[in-house]
Amino acid sequence: MRIGAHVLRNGLFAAPMAGVTDRPFRTLCRRFGAGLAISEMVSSRPELRGSRKSRLRLAHEGELRGSAGPISVQIVGADPAQMAEAARVNAGEGAQIIDINMGCPAKKVCNVAAGSALLSNEALVARILQAVVAAVDVPVTLKIRTGPDPEHRNALRIARIAESAGVRLLAVHGRTRACGFRGQAEFDTVAEVKAGVRIPVIANGDIDTPEEARRVLDYTGADGVMIGRAAHGRPWIFREFACFLSEGRKLPPPPAAEMRSVALEHLEGIYALYGEEFGVRIARKHIGWYTRKLPGGEAFRRDAVQILSAAAQLTAVARFYDGLVQIDARVDPA
Repeated sequence: MRIGAHVLRNGLFAAPMAGVTDRPFRTLCRRFGAGLAISEMVSSRPELRGSRKSRLRLAHEGELRGSAGPISVQIVGADPAQMAEAARVNAGEGAQIIDINMGCPAKKVCNVAAGSALLSNEALVARILQAVVAAVDVPVTLKIRTGPDPEHRNALRIARIAESAGVRLLAVHGRTRACGFRGQAEFDTVAEVKAGVRIPVIANGDIDTPEEARRVLDYTGADGVMIGRAAHGRPWIFREFACFLSEGRKLPPPPAAEMRSVALEHLEGIYALYGEEFGVRIARKHIGWYTRKLPGGEAFRRDAVQILSAAAQLTAVARFYDGLVQIDARVDPA
């Protein structure tokens, strides 16, 4: 798959997820086979651009070392001029692709008319896309939902606006803004979008197994799939999807020793990026995701949230996995 001058090794995308897809997580997703790992969304508001949170979200140092795929930064906002400037700033700081968020259903985003709230204003969508594409020399991509609500699915119209504006790729989550994350994603709209535009289309929503990825690709004709919540605590999911989609072969779950190594590396990356105090708090959710479906994982998670230091977190996680390694467990966290 090609996005501008960038040739991706496959059509497996790690979805941009606030508070999740930071540099340590993106690095692991790339290593395990993601063709593209998109950053957490960053605000286009200039007064927030220099905040600590924004700076950490844009930390890309060493991210591509030993891995594949360009740096893609997602921006969010509702003002065309601010979005264009945000795109210029991020491209100037190393972003090789600018992704625009018109899919987030979170209230704090939609309450400022950004994210998926923009789908109700097609004229503003056009102005934002035209402004951003004109502002940068790097490719621009877009993530949307199927529409404002189930009675007003306008994804195809938005897709055609995007294509006309020069957007190079479109990711479509198979729910509306009103749906949030409730119910099941539907892919009829994704198939309609794919049939109605010439740019690559990526399907997103509830794709949590290699078999489901194959089904969605066959049903929609999409050029790839975007994996979000299914990758929580399972960055190796991209390896499993890549093997199944290319060879038709389902890989066994990783051995406990490999899970241990990946989890500890992830935690160490979090501490290095955020510092110990903030990093320990962020690490708790990842520890829960890594261990939640493993034997004894729920009890361990309840104890682990009480740990207050990085060293103690690392020791506890190592011991938890050591118990699985000792019995030579090959466990499935899915």
